[in-house]
Amino acid sequence: MQGKKAETIIIIMFFSLALNGQKLNNSSYGRFNFGVLNPQGSFKSLAMGGTGIALRDNNSITFRNPASYSSLDTNSFVFDMGLDISRVKIDDGTNKSASVDMNFRHIMLGFPLSRKVGVAAGLVPFSNGYYYMTRKVTNESPDYDPLTGKYSSYHKGTGSITTMFAGIAIDITKNFSAGINMTTMFGKLGRLNQFDLDDYQNSFSQNSNEYLTISGMNFDYGLQYGGKIKKDYFITLGSSFTGARNYKSTFSILKQRYSVYMYSPYSPDTLSYASYTATDSTRLPSTFRFGFTFGKTDKFLIGADYITSLWSDARIQGATAGMADTRTVMAGLEYIPDKYSNTNFLKRIEYRLGGHISQNYLVINNSRIKEYGLSGGVAFRMRNSLSRATFYFDYTVREGNVSKGIPGEHVFSAGASLNFYDYWFLKRKYD
Repeated sequence: MQGKKAETIIIIMFFSLALNGQKLNNSSYGRFNFGVLNPQGSFKSLAMGGTGIALRDNNSITFRNPASYSSLDTNSFVFDMGLDISRVKIDDGTNKSASVDMNFRHIMLGFPLSRKVGVAAGLVPFSNGYYYMTRKVTNESPDYDPLTGKYSSYHKGTGSITTMFAGIAIDITKNFSAGINMTTMFGKLGRLNQFDLDDYQNSFSQNSNEYLTISGMNFDYGLQYGGKIKKDYFITLGSSFTGARNYKSTFSILKQRYSVYMYSPYSPDTLSYASYTATDSTRLPSTFRFGFTFGKTDKFLIGADYITSLWSDARIQGATAGMADTRTVMAGLEYIPDKYSNTNFLKRIEYRLGGHISQNYLVINNSRIKEYGLSGGVAFRMRNSLSRATFYFDYTVREGNVSKGIPGEHVFSAGASLNFYDYWFLKRKYD
């Protein structure tokens, strides 16, 4: 039976690797650099505002600090897979639009190698580059040019960037643990800019296709120190670090013109093509993370994180927007009435609430985008088991600057994950 479980999980993991992972939400910021960066963390973490650097949970995988893997129960196995849905509403001061999409969010597994050593691995999205914008220029448009005439423009982004991690942690002392993740980043972003002139019989239309592919490896390092204050009460301090790293990337751009006459030399006609590949052409920034949690075992938990990423030192091939350092503050709490109640389902529910505030890494028209939001969620533990179904929601506002042509966005996200917990390495006394 256990072999069948392992086989099923392996099949699910390979299926997830084949998934695109791209969320088709139309975002104004998807057209710049890496696009929209995805919040990082399990659904438990995201429901608590994104906190996770000092979390230690025996049946959850907290990959943002690999030192947490040593908290997994001996002889246990944890498997977590989640989906989420997002609705993005864009407001540029004149027009409003919205888009909704559901997609794969994460797949993770973890288990202990010994009483002091734990390992984990998973697949999570890093960024999303989808957007779609159209515009029709007519005689009444303020930027109408009689020489060009009326035309329609189309701008579309596709693709995403994904991170795969595998890590190990060890309890160095009773209260001190350390861990390391090896992360592999890969993906491809595509951007189309197309202009179709209404006078198609006497003029050429034009488009350009841009593609950025990236691949490479890096490492995350983590530390956690925790101890009891008095009976059942505890405090944990955590920190993790990701160093700046050069990645191999390829940026290519193809410009063409075309007409209604679909034969050479009229259409299509390549105007230019360029492609550049180098192992150090894209550089991701250093990131420092610090956090703490305080709580009562199996009852309540309060935590907060501070994260800074030095995006001003990063570079991205084909980047069209500036980048600046980011600072993020997250805080959240969890409350469980009676975690091990076998008679009252409602008492086993885990309630979570949190909030976050940060700055976006993009600098557009010399302006920064401020982000802030609220989150929450619940987890339903199955009877006579530590397995659970976890749900979270998040409402985030990205403040734009309409006077500088930067629209604001309101993002509502909700997700559901199944967290399976089992003792796979115990020899059964009875079948």
